Amino acid sequence: MAAQINPSILSADFARLAEEARAVEGADWLHVDVMDNHFVPNLTLGVPVVEALARATDTPLDCHLMIEDADRWAPQYVEAGAGSVTFHAEAAAAPVRLAREIRAKGARASMALKPATPIEPYEDLLPELDMLLIMTVEPGFGGQAFLDIMLPKIRRTRELIGKHGLELWLQVDGGVSASTIERCAEAGADVFVAGSAVYGAADPAQAVRALRTQAEEATAQAAWACDH
Repeated sequence: MAAQINPSILSADFARLAEEARAVEGADWLHVDVMDNHFVPNLTLGVPVVEALARATDTPLDCHLMIEDADRWAPQYVEAGAGSVTFHAEAAAAPVRLAREIRAKGARASMALKPATPIEPYEDLLPELDMLLIMTVEPGFGGQAFLDIMLPKIRRTRELIGKHGLELWLQVDGGVSASTIERCAEAGADVFVAGSAVYGAADPAQAVRALRTQAEEATAQAAWACDH
């Protein structure tokens, strides 16, 4: 699969969200961080804003729910217009049931892991998912430095995906930029969330294209991709 770039509106101007969404029209998805000030120490936006964004852009919405009680709230984000909904393994009481419910409502089901959460206990769940998100910073705030210690975890996840022959996207989120994206791609990621690296650029659309090119070139040289 070709590398995908998902700009994060957490780094956009919240007073101009419709314009900011249009500024990255060329992106594969628009990443929407939903935080409740309980699961993470930050408060962002919710269902009404997702509904408004879905009306304002043709770019599909990738909603990352950093919230408690994901089992209750995640399906509502599908109904609000999200094409992909990510819940945290640490916040879901019944992740298999929740993934199936998200899929049944017509969206891609994704599960996220915080940096300290290992992938191995969730190996048997992988066939229930369309995407797995490895957080490469502690969730809660944009602009954090990339955690290199997550690269082995990305590699192990890619190995598990290959072991089971899955068409599972592997997303990374946190500190992804021109200086880190190649390492992520080499380790096995194929979907990249970039916030300040895109919205902090003079030309966000060009930043998306440049990051995609970097990721694709690194993937072409990666051992995991050459095995396919």
